[in-house]
Amino acid sequence: MDDIEKAEAGYTAKDIELLSELEGVRKRPGMYIGNTNPSGLHHLVWEIVDNAVDEAVNGYGKKIDVTMYKDGSIEVEDEGRGLPVDMHASGVPAAQLIFTTLHSGGKFNSRVYSTSAGLHGVGATVTNALSEWLQVTVYRQGKIYKVSFKDGGMLDTPFHVDGECPMSWHGTSVRFKPDPKIFPNTKFSYDTIAQRLEEKSYLLTGVKFTLKDQNSGQSLDFHCQNGLRVYCEKLVNG
Repeated sequence: MDDIEKAEAGYTAKDIELLSELEGVRKRPGMYIGNTNPSGLHHLVWEIVDNAVDEAVNGYGKKIDVTMYKDGSIEVEDEGRGLPVDMHASGVPAAQLIFTTLHSGGKFNSRVYSTSAGLHGVGATVTNALSEWLQVTVYRQGKIYKVSFKDGGMLDTPFHVDGECPMSWHGTSVRFKPDPKIFPNTKFSYDTIAQRLEEKSYLLTGVKFTLKDQNSGQSLDFHCQNGLRVYCEKLVNG
């Protein structure tokens, strides 16, 4: 038996791994976020921020808040329509499905989103898969809905009604903590996030971004009415 024949004999069906979608993301995070360095770490934030931005771009909500907490977690809260809370045809609540299944979401449907920052449908799921824990809160139709995950996207608390709120409240809040088993450094950079939000504010005139850091007490608002003109003036220093 030559070397090729030996290699063929040693490579059989038992060597083929069948991973769940979340396991696949955790095993090869670079395929989804580029790397596990600081740029990849912050990509988790961009995915959630972009979801909030997509709501604002399509006319739902004018405020997006980002909060960095002392426990190393981060929260993105928008004033959009709030994730769908009804049951999906798959038998899973829609808001839960979005965070556990790749290529799930409303952005493939032009009736729901006329424009979107991303159309691959993997963002929220990838952030969940690479987090130590993630919590979702939805404000919709006078009720507060919650669902939480742990250990890379495993369901912790099933989707449920957690209380009531004024009918005028609407939006989605996502808070998560990156998994140290995936990222060598799980500390978010205030400056990196501030720069990203500032750039977004130039493109989304009328949308107010707020960044708060509970560790340092720093807080910034980004709200630009003149958009690209102000950005160009900044780039050329007047």
